[in-house]
Amino acid sequence: MKRGEDSPESEAQEEAEAKDAEAAAEQEAEARLRARLVQQLSHQWEQVREVRRQEEPVIETGPSNFSRAQVPWAYDLAAAWAWRFIVIAAALLMILWTLKFFVVLVFPVVIALFISALAAPLVALMERLYVPRKLAAFLVVLGGVAAVALLLTFVGQQVASSIDELSGKVSDGLGEIRDWLQTGPLHASDSQIDTWIGQSQDYVETQGKDLANNATELGSALGHIVAGIFIILFSTYFFLADGHRIWAWVVRIFPRAARSRADSSGRVAWVSLTQFVRATVLVAGTDAIGIMIAALVLHVPLVSAIGVIVFLGAFIPLVGAFLSGTVAVLVALVAQGPVVALLMLAGVVLVQQIEAHVLQPFLMGRFVSVHPLGVILSIAAGAIVAGIIGALVAVPLAAALNAVVQHLATYTDVGESGEEAAADDPAADPVLAAESQAAQREAESEEQS
Repeated sequence: MKRGEDSPESEAQEEAEAKDAEAAAEQEAEARLRARLVQQLSHQWEQVREVRRQEEPVIETGPSNFSRAQVPWAYDLAAAWAWRFIVIAAALLMILWTLKFFVVLVFPVVIALFISALAAPLVALMERLYVPRKLAAFLVVLGGVAAVALLLTFVGQQVASSIDELSGKVSDGLGEIRDWLQTGPLHASDSQIDTWIGQSQDYVETQGKDLANNATELGSALGHIVAGIFIILFSTYFFLADGHRIWAWVVRIFPRAARSRADSSGRVAWVSLTQFVRATVLVAGTDAIGIMIAALVLHVPLVSAIGVIVFLGAFIPLVGAFLSGTVAVLVALVAQGPVVALLMLAGVVLVQQIEAHVLQPFLMGRFVSVHPLGVILSIAAGAIVAGIIGALVAVPLAAALNAVVQHLATYTDVGESGEEAAADDPAADPVLAAESQAAQREAESEEQS
């Protein structure tokens, strides 16, 4: 057989190889198509997942280009003072607004503080005589209540014994006024006088009806007064008996670093309050005794009642004693006539001049270093905020704040920075803090003695 001639077996083999090659090519094409489809599906699914995926945007950071606004130093300082003043004023207004709802509780406690400042030396004296402090406080409070009750009883008896005589003199005085209206420069007729008297009676009746309609408010006010008296008594007893423990609890409210200065500031304020109350009692007693002597010399009735009114009114600085002295002038006018009333007015003015030029500079200037302008502004502010009680509390509060500010100012030199002042803080040195507290206690005990 020739070499070029193909045998049937070789042709069949070639045909089988061609079919195998064609099948392999088809499989390879199908595989490529399947891979391409899988790739496209994977790409599409990845796009769907990218859409569904909620990733936070990447924020790129860099160096800040912030620079402080260039304003004049005076504006910067004024702004710093202004916003701090606004914050302090807002805090004070919030405190006053809160205290307004507890006025029935706050003012009796303040009055109890005044009484405690006055009676503390008596308790200290009894304690040095080996009387227990709680018993000494109870005896002082009980003795004060008894003294006030006896004084009011004596004044009430004097007023009751003189009321008939005064009422008759008032009637005579009204008759003299009626005659003067007819024969004086007004030349009023009887019909005009009767009209004026009728109008006065109508006004009095109207006021009486208003009082009757406001009986509920009057009862509520009396209830508040009774509750205030009990609060004053109990607060005074506990201030005298456990005042040091109460103050220690108050000091523990402050941060540890500020407790030393808070304690010393409170003790300085207490000493200032004590000195103010003592000076006020001396001034009030002098006013009362002087006006009572003038009333005795002029034979004005109700001398004791006038003295009590003047003594209580003198606790309102500057104007209290003068306003209460007008009561003596009115009593003299009713009882003895206009000439004696003018003499009584001269006596009241003389006593006021002695107080203003001798007692006030000597006592108040020595014990309470508050300028007269500060006293007047304090009284005005207290009267605006809380009426008569506010005027009564304003001056001792201003004196205490002044003493505390001067005390705290001694810790800081002029031009000293905050860091330097903090380094000199006695709270940072326990030994220095203990020495400061001991010195303050010794000063207080010497003052009380």
